[in-house]
Amino acid sequence: MGPSKSDRGSETRELLLVTAERLFAEHGVEAVSNRQISEAAGQSNNFAVGYHFGSREELILAIVRRHSESMDRRRTEMLAKITGSPDLRDWVSCFVRPTTEHLASLGTPSWYARFIAQVMTHPALRERVSKESFTSPSLQQAIEGMSRLVPRLPEDVQQERNDMGRLLIVHMCAERERALHAGTAQPRSTWDSIAAGLVDALVGLWLAPVSARR
Repeated sequence: MGPSKSDRGSETRELLLVTAERLFAEHGVEAVSNRQISEAAGQSNNFAVGYHFGSREELILAIVRRHSESMDRRRTEMLAKITGSPDLRDWVSCFVRPTTEHLASLGTPSWYARFIAQVMTHPALRERVSKESFTSPSLQQAIEGMSRLVPRLPEDVQQERNDMGRLLIVHMCAERERALHAGTAQPRSTWDSIAAGLVDALVGLWLAPVSARR
């Protein structure tokens, strides 16, 4: 007995997700059409993306959700081990290591870090994906834990450092993934060492003094 219609539909959906992630990572979200995704996935139906996902935004959110479960699980496990920790590094690690460990688990080549870098430079998509991410209970717990340990900062400085931290994580991971794909050397040889460097940088960022204002 061959695969059922439901099984075939699930396989097609997964193939479209993987293909779209790669094409978006390599060419950018705006440069790739739904038709190109369908063709690259070997689908004779040029409207396959619309049939399975409805809209471009839902396709992108489906790619994000496909990876977020693993990262949420890793963060939840980390949080269980550091309950009440007074060490800022522990809490910052909860933003970094779930991502780097997940990316390491994907092997080479992978495209998710570069895909997220593309999405997070798209104004409308960045807002939608960020809003989706902040519904994660593990992320909220990590934010609350870290907030107890960082100095009280002016609201605009806090927002600025949030943005800096996000950019560091997103784009350093994308650069690492790009270098792995290209086979080029990097100063840090493993995802674990990339994570250590990011945690060092982010702790320094949050503890840095604020310049006196006129």
